[in-house]
Amino acid sequence: MAPISTSREQFDEIPTVVGIFSAFGLVFTVSLFAWICCQRKSSKSNKTPPYKFVHVLKGVDIYPENLSSKKKFGADDKSEGKNKPAVPKNSLHLDLEKRDLNGNFPKTNLKVGNPPNLENVTPKLFPEEGKETVTPDSLKSLTSEEKQEKLGTLFFSLEYNFEKKAFVVNIKEARGLPAMDEQSMTSDPYIKMTILPEKKHKVKTRVLRKTLDPAFDETFTFYGIPYTQIQELALHFTILSFDRFSRDDIIGEVLIPLAGIELSDGKMLMNREIIKRNKSSGRGELLISLCYQSTTNTLTVVVLKARQLPKSDVSGLSDPYVKVNLYHAKKRISKKKTHVKKCTPNAVFNELFVFDIPCESLEEISVEFLVLDSERGSRNEVIGRLVLGAAAEGTGGEHWKEIRDYPRRQIAKWHVLCDG
Repeated sequence: MAPISTSREQFDEIPTVVGIFSAFGLVFTVSLFAWICCQRKSSKSNKTPPYKFVHVLKGVDIYPENLSSKKKFGADDKSEGKNKPAVPKNSLHLDLEKRDLNGNFPKTNLKVGNPPNLENVTPKLFPEEGKETVTPDSLKSLTSEEKQEKLGTLFFSLEYNFEKKAFVVNIKEARGLPAMDEQSMTSDPYIKMTILPEKKHKVKTRVLRKTLDPAFDETFTFYGIPYTQIQELALHFTILSFDRFSRDDIIGEVLIPLAGIELSDGKMLMNREIIKRNKSSGRGELLISLCYQSTTNTLTVVVLKARQLPKSDVSGLSDPYVKVNLYHAKKRISKKKTHVKKCTPNAVFNELFVFDIPCESLEEISVEFLVLDSERGSRNEVIGRLVLGAAAEGTGGEHWKEIRDYPRRQIAKWHVLCDG
């Protein structure tokens, strides 16, 4: 019996040994994790991230070299105050604490003066092109449609900072915008800006509520654009009105080719009339293949191709993709989407989707196809729309009837897209 009791004591000591080793292992793991975190934090603090784009609201100044400081926006350090020149009495001082909820400053009556340090600065103002004199005869010939085409004026400035090698665009304000909300007779405007032709830089301002004369005063700084490349670029401004419950309304657009504009003399103040969004009448075509399996109650949808899609903007380069929605009794029960095809009006998708049909027939089933233009950082714009179903008209209804009459057969047809 003695050997048996000795083995029991050895087995009783095993959990204690395992617990001790587990505790040491846990302490070592926690210590190692804390050391790695400290090393990563110290290495990040020593590195300066390569800032390529800076967005400046009015009254706030940002540059990459002082972004690592604790006070990134308008720091009031004494050391900075010594290096800065004295501010003239007539200069505008903006107090950030006095802004309202929309970020606007209260209006003040300012007297226009001629500070001595501004005598040598000669900003160039571009005259309004194509402005014709108005005669009494021409006023009589104006129709109501021509009056509605006056969409306002956009004011902005352009500048190139040679020291920082940065292209600076300041969107100042817009005046005389039309009212897009019929109930309140006002708009909630904001502006999207794109640098063409590459469309790599897309930015937008904040939304200003219930105003037809929005004062944005927002500065966008683009680093890494050489001055020799400025002449090859163009600025495209899209003025929109925000809508919380549906797609935003497009007010108009402004296109500014930078060829021939010299920014070496300093900041340029410019203004342009807002024109109506140029959209072609055709929406393009979409090649769709359908197959109905009556035995398994499934519908196979293949999005094959799209052709002759319209220009999404003045660059003529759209990034299309297709969103497929399945409806049962006018209620959406499933949705799919294809991949985005970059910069092409004739996209090839070749993507297959299988939908389960909740009923035994296709009478109350319909499929909606939305062709959209992918835009980073904003809502995607609808290029065209197509509906296939029993109640659809034209080729949409004919295609649907064929897949019902010939189940288990893949049938493909071209369909003309309509406005979304």
